[in-house]
Amino acid sequence: MELYEIKVRKNGDNLVIAYQLLNLEIPLTEITDVVEDDTYGGEEKAAIRIGNPYDNTDRVVIQTTKETYILFTNIGGMKERILSFLAA
Repeated sequence: MELYEIKVRKNGDNLVIAYQLLNLEIPLTEITDVVEDDTYGGEEKAAIRIGNPYDNTDRVVIQTTKETYILFTNIGGMKERILSFLAA
């Protein structure tokens, strides 16, 4: 179902993360690292968690200068897509 999928896109100089009613914009210049996390709930305890951790296998961690975000998703290649936005 499309409502429950995390979507990422680039809008100008921002990474936009859309999930249900959330529409989060992160300046690309603030992103310091994008990695995969193979732990169940994510290692960073204070991270902002987006998505449903119970049926998803991939955990993509976005570290910024201000916050850490963990995206719980079944969409393959999300990490690579985010990294492509940083390279462009």
